[in-house]
Amino acid sequence: MTVPRRYALVLPAYLAGLLALDTQVSLGGQIALGVLTLAVLAAALWPLAPLVRAQAVGVVLFATLGEVTGSLVWGVYHYRLHNLPLYIPPAHGLVYLSGVALSRSIRSRAVVWAAAVGGATWGVAGLLLLPRVDVAGAVGVPLLLLFLWRSRSRATYAGVFLVVAALELYGTSIGTWRWASTLPGLGVPDGNPPSGVASGYVWFDVMALLVAPWLVYLAGGTLNPKRWTRSSGVLLSSIRRREPIGTISASGASSRASVT
Repeated sequence: MTVPRRYALVLPAYLAGLLALDTQVSLGGQIALGVLTLAVLAAALWPLAPLVRAQAVGVVLFATLGEVTGSLVWGVYHYRLHNLPLYIPPAHGLVYLSGVALSRSIRSRAVVWAAAVGGATWGVAGLLLLPRVDVAGAVGVPLLLLFLWRSRSRATYAGVFLVVAALELYGTSIGTWRWASTLPGLGVPDGNPPSGVASGYVWFDVMALLVAPWLVYLAGGTLNPKRWTRSSGVLLSSIRRREPIGTISASGASSRASVT
């Protein structure tokens, strides 16, 4: 279950261009970008194994739920036209594939350390150095560090974190979306973007990995979801393991991080 390494460059480049184009179009243009992005996602998923496709679809489903809740209902952030652009749901699938590809293109230890140091530094800077105090964002950083420390899928989470962080910084800088200065109804200071938003994306990945075997099973695949979930230990049970995939075992043999 692999994702082509070229996705680590091609897909983020597409997403960067997509966000830039969004700043120049009206609602009709956003709809066209949505149709195009859905086609790009379908093309990116086509050569992949069913389980990886299901993981990306799961990310789209849970991320869209998060978008509706965070943007349209709660108002924690707003897109330029104060809507949910049609291209956003499929773009989440591309972000996931980009992160998985990145985690396969760089040594697992390096990508995990980059995410851990970057996330922790961003969280501290949001409390002490950045122009906008980012208390809400800093709360999410420990979640990321926990998964990077204990999860067998930590290389995947690290790769997705790095992609999300880069796109959040880019998207807010060009005005594609903007985060509220405080969490509505709570008054907790929030960054633009908050450091914890990329950390919180881990939950989309966790839930996607959880439901992916069932999506394959329901689609008529031969995968036994109960057996797969028990044997892989990828999800919440994997957090309790002290030796994630991609580390050096006691025997000195190094293993590569898998997609799942």
